[in-house]
Amino acid sequence: MMRSADRSDLQQDIARFYYREARLLDERRFLTWLDLLAPEIVYRIPARHNYVGENSARNTEQYHSLAHELSPPEEAPIRRDNLALLTVRAQRALAPQAWSDNPPPRTRRMISNIEPDPDADPGAGSKGDLRVYSNFLLSFSHHSADNHLYTGQRRDVLRPQERGFLIVERTIILDWNVITAPTLALFF
Repeated sequence: MMRSADRSDLQQDIARFYYREARLLDERRFLTWLDLLAPEIVYRIPARHNYVGENSARNTEQYHSLAHELSPPEEAPIRRDNLALLTVRAQRALAPQAWSDNPPPRTRRMISNIEPDPDADPGAGSKGDLRVYSNFLLSFSHHSADNHLYTGQRRDVLRPQERGFLIVERTIILDWNVITAPTLALFF
């Protein structure tokens, strides 16, 4: 079990990492952002469904569990990227012929409710990996007409490094059940 002071230091280190990551993305420094990703990164956005609770689970927290709303592994997610796909996306966003990104969209990411869970099994393989939950608000403005807010939760697995962390897994859980924004080609 971690001591309270150790946990506080860990929380601050993770928060600084996330704030730097948000700044890099908002400054469109996508290639630098790629350096924050582990080679085996799994970056996904599961589909989200409207779920009606089962009667057998009434009067329990399981009745309204978020897990029921997310697409199961056998169903195609909205997005599932690895490092190669994320690299292509990052390079494409910087290409002058990428008409959808010219002029580039303006974004601002707010990261909050950062909650490292050092006692949880991160499921990523390495014993030093940490499961971390955070919430995001992403403001998106493009072509002076498209202004949208994206909100949701991120479930990450971070690998501690000598100088910060690497993102091993990122699952983005959007709060929408109907996608109304013009793109999901953003980095969350």
